[in-house]
Amino acid sequence: MFADTSRGRPFAKDPGVVEYRGEFLMYYSIAPFPDHPSAEGWRIGIARSSDLDSWEKIGEIEPLSPCEANGLSAPGPIVLEDTIHLFYQSYGNGSLDAICHARSTDGVHFIPNQTNPVFSPTGSWNCGRAIDADVIEQAGQLFLYFSTRDPDIRLQMTGVAAAPLDSDFSRASWQQRCDAPILAPELAWEQECVEASALCRYQGKLYMFYGGAYNNMPQQIGCAVSEDGIAWKRISDRPVLPNGKKGAWNSSESGHPFVLQASDGKYHLFFQGNKDNGKT
Repeated sequence: MFADTSRGRPFAKDPGVVEYRGEFLMYYSIAPFPDHPSAEGWRIGIARSSDLDSWEKIGEIEPLSPCEANGLSAPGPIVLEDTIHLFYQSYGNGSLDAICHARSTDGVHFIPNQTNPVFSPTGSWNCGRAIDADVIEQAGQLFLYFSTRDPDIRLQMTGVAAAPLDSDFSRASWQQRCDAPILAPELAWEQECVEASALCRYQGKLYMFYGGAYNNMPQQIGCAVSEDGIAWKRISDRPVLPNGKKGAWNSSESGHPFVLQASDGKYHLFFQGNKDNGKT
């Protein structure tokens, strides 16, 4: 387990991990300092590991674009042609929060996309907000999965957009690929939230791990499968990774997953957990 103690308490959320130049890099959300307004000040931390067990913090990402002035969080990294592309969200802007993009060739210093934010959804089915980005290559495009809410700002749902792989992933590159949620809360344990898509490919199909229920309600992890990345079917009506029992380190949640397929072919599922309703 890994937590960042730079804010006075062990805290790290929303992990995203890539294998890059012989090591592993984890990007994660850090909460604000204690004296900072709660809706502002979120940052993205960076940690490094050689074995996926022992992690060393090596940096933080400060706001890169004006839309991130209040904060940034929930990173979704991918390596394309030896460049790390980081998709993440602005924070603290309510329904105006949207997906941003930056790139790096060393894993620590990032150049922001000049059109940030690069994506927010349209349509009467959502409120225009986009968070929790994750991306995967699919049919010559980069598919971007995002979480949004219904117009009443009550239900959290999942949508998808796509951009050509050879594009610069600027705002004009993205085309929304759904006119309704591709996955929305339906099962009792999902309550009012399906969020934090985590994509991987296995035996020719796409699999999406996701967080069901809002943080600490408790959030638990489900899984769905797709042939084309747009139409999804749950593989079970129960969580594939539930929260822990009372007293366990993850009794409040097992949530916000991310999947890494390492160069040795093994799949690794990262997720956040705590036992104190999100304090740590």
